[in-house]
Amino acid sequence: MNGKNALENPTQPDLRIAEVMPSCLRLPLIAKWFEMTEQRIKLEDYREINEYWLKRLFSNCEKEMIPDILENINRGWSIESIGDYYLHFPKRFDFNVMTLGYPKATDSKRILKLEHKGIEIRTGNQDWGAVPNKLYFVIVHGDVIA
Repeated sequence: MNGKNALENPTQPDLRIAEVMPSCLRLPLIAKWFEMTEQRIKLEDYREINEYWLKRLFSNCEKEMIPDILENINRGWSIESIGDYYLHFPKRFDFNVMTLGYPKATDSKRILKLEHKGIEIRTGNQDWGAVPNKLYFVIVHGDVIA
């Protein structure tokens, strides 16, 4: 090696620790649910327990394991059980970005940024759109972030 570091020699990888960017879970909503969330009436959102949401919300989901994981979730396994057995844990999100439809980035009236308080597997509130006795991925919201 000629003594140059990665900044002086672009052919060498930069091994400095990169700044970790906050992770956001973006969830488009229809007007009814967006307004209830904005007014802090609706404190959680529901997503179907299916392959798409499993891959979006959990890390390291190998395709061949997904049917087995989904089956066990529908049997009543918790997030912790999935993590312990399959070593698939919920991704770490710093905040939830709720949008009214699909607004432009500059349309702040249609974008709501909330603390991310976690993901659970359980039934939801019927007043907030959940079907009775149906299990969901429940995305829990915290305070509004300015």
